[in-house]
Amino acid sequence: MTGPGSGPGSARVDHAVSSGTFSLDGQTFEVDNNIWVIGDDAECVVIDAPHSVADILAVVGDRRVKAIVCTHAHDDHVRVAPALREAVNDGSGAPIMLHPADRPLWELTHSDYLWDLDLADGQVIEVGGTTLQVLHTPGHAPGAVCLYAADLGCVFTGDTLFQGGPGATGRSYSDEDQILESIRARLFALPDDTVVHTGHGDDTTIGAERAALG
Repeated sequence: MTGPGSGPGSARVDHAVSSGTFSLDGQTFEVDNNIWVIGDDAECVVIDAPHSVADILAVVGDRRVKAIVCTHAHDDHVRVAPALREAVNDGSGAPIMLHPADRPLWELTHSDYLWDLDLADGQVIEVGGTTLQVLHTPGHAPGAVCLYAADLGCVFTGDTLFQGGPGATGRSYSDEDQILESIRARLFALPDDTVVHTGHGDDTTIGAERAALG
């Protein structure tokens, strides 16, 4: 998916899907992950790093990557983050950003390498003439964040909110009451027509999910 506009300063959303596995609590599942890249023709931010560096680079193209922003640290979202960091910008790298509350999950996948910069609630990331506002939305994971692009009318929810409801909370480091509070307090404060770009599966809207969740 490509949004309107082109050239420097005309921000858009580019999208692809990458396939691989998710492992936690001794179980492994086959999963398809969305790849989201936000920016203009000159620079971009990559949201999450699932499965395949090549798949992500195909979406990035020849743009400068300002950051690799992780919505949370489950392995299907961060597994190739260190390799991607080294591959972008002609090998000069880009910082990996993660909320520090997700360190226990990160260390399950990357025991010898930490991310580069901490994410914080309310933080604003500028890219390609637009902004991404960090919303800390714990529940699916303690450091889970969503990224709100007001100018583009969309929010990137990782595994916090999907078409059909909240992300899973049946595994380690997750909490059902917390994710529901995060969704109601943070995401449902956004306009109803805000498009929800999820970590897996199809888009939805804040209004549709508000009506479904009640």
